[in-house]
Amino acid sequence: MNRLGNSQSPYLLQHADNPVDWWPWGEDAFAAARKRGVPVLLSVGYSSCHWCHVMAHESFQDEAVAAYLNEHFVAVKVDREERPDVDAVYMEAVQAATGQGGWPMTVFLTPDGEPFYFGTYFPPRARGGLPGFREVLEGVVGAWRERREEVGEVAARIVRELAERAGAYGGAAGSVGEGELTAALVGLTRAYDETHGGFGGAPKFPPSMALEFLLRHHARTGAEGALRMVRDTCEAMARGGIYDQLGGGFARYAVDRAWQVPHFEKMLYDNALLTRVYAHLWRATGSDLARRIALETADFMVAELGTAEGGFASALDADSDDGTGRGVEGAYYVWTPAQLAEELGAADGEFAAGYFGVTKEGNFEEGTSVLRLPQGNGVVDADRVAAVRERLLEARARRPRPGRDDKVVAAWNGLAIAALAETGAYFDRPDLVQAAVDAADLLVRVHLDVHGRLLRTSRDGTPGTNAGVLEDYGDVAEGFLALASVTGEGVWLDFAGLLLDTVLTRFTAPDGTLYDTADDAEALIRRPQDPTDNAVPSGWNAAAGALLSYAAHTGSERHRTTAERALGVVGALAARAPRFVGWGLAVAEAMLDGPREVAVVGAVGDPLTEELHRTALLAAAPGAVVAVGEEGAGEFPLLRGRPTRAGRAAAYVCRRFVCDAPTSDPRALRSHLRADD
Repeated sequence: MNRLGNSQSPYLLQHADNPVDWWPWGEDAFAAARKRGVPVLLSVGYSSCHWCHVMAHESFQDEAVAAYLNEHFVAVKVDREERPDVDAVYMEAVQAATGQGGWPMTVFLTPDGEPFYFGTYFPPRARGGLPGFREVLEGVVGAWRERREEVGEVAARIVRELAERAGAYGGAAGSVGEGELTAALVGLTRAYDETHGGFGGAPKFPPSMALEFLLRHHARTGAEGALRMVRDTCEAMARGGIYDQLGGGFARYAVDRAWQVPHFEKMLYDNALLTRVYAHLWRATGSDLARRIALETADFMVAELGTAEGGFASALDADSDDGTGRGVEGAYYVWTPAQLAEELGAADGEFAAGYFGVTKEGNFEEGTSVLRLPQGNGVVDADRVAAVRERLLEARARRPRPGRDDKVVAAWNGLAIAALAETGAYFDRPDLVQAAVDAADLLVRVHLDVHGRLLRTSRDGTPGTNAGVLEDYGDVAEGFLALASVTGEGVWLDFAGLLLDTVLTRFTAPDGTLYDTADDAEALIRRPQDPTDNAVPSGWNAAAGALLSYAAHTGSERHRTTAERALGVVGALAARAPRFVGWGLAVAEAMLDGPREVAVVGAVGDPLTEELHRTALLAAAPGAVVAVGEEGAGEFPLLRGRPTRAGRAAAYVCRRFVCDAPTSDPRALRSHLRADD
């Protein structure tokens, strides 16, 4: 066993018995490289990454390749989910040098951490235009020995270029208003796939953050085109193979533009973000489909990703044993007509094949099919569908299961907390709200210290050692704020404030610029910073959203000003790259709408208090914040000085420093929270 055997990361532990003498990221590895006078091979991946597994099997488990690596390099393995800062700075270098990026990421560094050669996946032997990995290693060794000065110059130049980008996104870079949001809507409309929904071609990723922006834009302006794009995209994804038609939950992306064949790994963050989108779509339209998918995806998260300590695991692998001892992508999920008939009998097998689009030819590998709901499968017997689905789910459970990365990532648990709290409240599922509370409690107990500093990960209730980054603070604060609005427990507002104070003091420059790492974090070749959303909201935009909501709750000018300055970059990017600032655009919609502040004052357990509270939560006003409780009780500033009306519960709605008259009529409250109010 190499040096990874004591790691907490499941991904690093997968490499602990490689013949490669791996080091974890740290000064000890670079000191060893300096002492030996050899370059560093940095390999970055994550546990549910299919091609990471492929490269590990082909190269890192190969004795001859490992011996060559160990002789000529110090090899460092990084879990990008544990160290997003390390991943970010070197991925920026890879993308700048090659025009593309991805995982596994393979970077060759000087002993001072300066990159000089880059790549992603390398096959064991040259194919498809890619050099073989051994060939790459030998080429780097030759350059290191024979052209060391040139290598050093290349590395120094790359570091200088990266350093010049530091602070490029100033908080005063622009503004975001009606014009910018309209331009973003136009840009998304142009990129929209009218046939299949979503944006762009293959591979196609669930555009959860752009959909959230479109829902909020519709809520604020009434734009029907925005709502249509959300509705049609959500239906197409729900009917496609990207959605698990038996067990619920979404795969990471589809390899085709029609959402039919997924890359099968399931990530916590995708499912948290999409649960919220479908719940908000139901809130806007009353769609039965949106309700079903929101609840099934929430149930999937709890059942399949929930941990014994109350948190949520990071991911399920794409690969599983196909019954022959091989790890095969999608083996757990795909079917043939013969397998359906074997499990269900001839009649129900034929019915299931037609309903789920399973054919002899298949739409995946080796004649297998990914279950989906083809258009035009017509009106069917719902009871029969439910019975077939249940029997197939039981049969699938007997197959070897995909691996699970059970580390708890703070940011992604924050996203799950927000999604489960709101979904539970909308659909009268107190068990989902309790799951959100349990996850929040774990984050407070294990990840958060008394000074408001977060740790990025934990596993089995044991905290990791890596400091939280900006996305952790922003997403966890977002989750706590949603939980406060749903439960009426002001302690979650207090915890959000503690985190956001750290954002203001440790992650924010005087000009409003936000950085992904704290000012006292480990120094890398540059301090990472990125306002663009990717698979999850960027730390920049997540923090802006939480700061804006907290300001609405508390009246803090400092928090609102910081959020507004951060959103200036979103305004600058809105027209030319709206797909990559979706969460920032959603936050901007909340800012333009107010956001509205709703205080529901009344006795706990009083039916009128509960009805007013539910009405407030179901209002689609973008980013509205809700406080509920007795007058002056708890930690909610919005409840102070706001009495009941003649002994009856009352709701107060304020917006841009103007407050409506309090009302005890849920219909009047609903009217106050409409887009055109």
